[in-house]
Amino acid sequence: MRPRPRSWIVPVLALLVTLVPALALSALPRPAGGPAEPAAAAAAGGAPRPEARDVVLAVHGGAGTALRRESTGARTERAYRDGLAEALRAGHGVLRRGGDSVAAVEAAVRVLEDNALFNAGKGAVFTEDAGHELDASVMRGSDLAAGAVAGVRHVRNPVSAARLVMERTRHVLLAGEAADAFAARNGLTPVTQDYFWTQKRWDELMKAKQTRTATGTPDASMTGTVGAVALDGRRGLAAATSTGGMTNKMAGRVGDSPVVGAGTYAKDGNVAASATGQGEVFLRGAATATLSHLVEFGGMDVAAAAHEVVVRRLPKLGGTGGVIALDSRGTYAAPHSSEGMLHGYVTADGRIVTRIFPDERGD
Repeated sequence: MRPRPRSWIVPVLALLVTLVPALALSALPRPAGGPAEPAAAAAAGGAPRPEARDVVLAVHGGAGTALRRESTGARTERAYRDGLAEALRAGHGVLRRGGDSVAAVEAAVRVLEDNALFNAGKGAVFTEDAGHELDASVMRGSDLAAGAVAGVRHVRNPVSAARLVMERTRHVLLAGEAADAFAARNGLTPVTQDYFWTQKRWDELMKAKQTRTATGTPDASMTGTVGAVALDGRRGLAAATSTGGMTNKMAGRVGDSPVVGAGTYAKDGNVAASATGQGEVFLRGAATATLSHLVEFGGMDVAAAAHEVVVRRLPKLGGTGGVIALDSRGTYAAPHSSEGMLHGYVTADGRIVTRIFPDERGD
């Protein structure tokens, strides 16, 4: 007698293949929240909440060692707040005049690059051979166009060079001397290396070299990277990031800031994100692309996705940092796993908010 086909076996096996791994993963203990819960940290019930809503532009001035109220003088606090606010006003002014999100993030980042408080442009950190090598990127969410430069030594505003790469070449990333030459050919006036010099950064380099001599291990600073995200009147998203890198880094080292999907990402209808922190970890974790994919394919909101990447995943790779992320509805998240992150935002009605201390909370 011929055996009857068992048509139920295949569907049941398929169901088991789907359920068993999911059940196994759900049984695993969840990792700890990381060294520091962000401003958009777990609310009651454990769900990360947005930093703010109805945001049209946000900026960051780097993640790392936190500024503390008890040890930060009024003049220093005012300088950082004014620096962030000036960048926000510049970007918001572009949006208010009907400009697009790409022009807005470029304008905001240029202001931060010109401010010696931050590690981008003027005030960039030194490499191990006492030079300056700068990186930047910009991405447009409407068509996923992007441009970037890495290791430039004579560009005053690397974010503008990155935009030129996006708009005037068929490439995404140019590096080194060729990138400097491209920027000059396209109208960006070159500067000499001493333009970037500040006493503060020189002292940091000397300290890093002394620490390495005494301990045999490098002391690499990762504070001060700048970035911006914006949402324009046509609901277009854009992101930009710019940095001098890490103090005492190897000459030729490139971090996440000029790499699309690591330091910068934007996609209309989804999210725009700019990262800051230990670049090697953000590269290995494809930080900003992962954040975007968690929103688009994982069904997470922007606060949950940003928290998942920065606070839960990246520390397990051995590094910390932060991200600013803005979705197409103006919902803004700014989690960090480092001690602190300098950032601020402006809402559609023009309200400017800056956050420089770890105890400052979101809306």
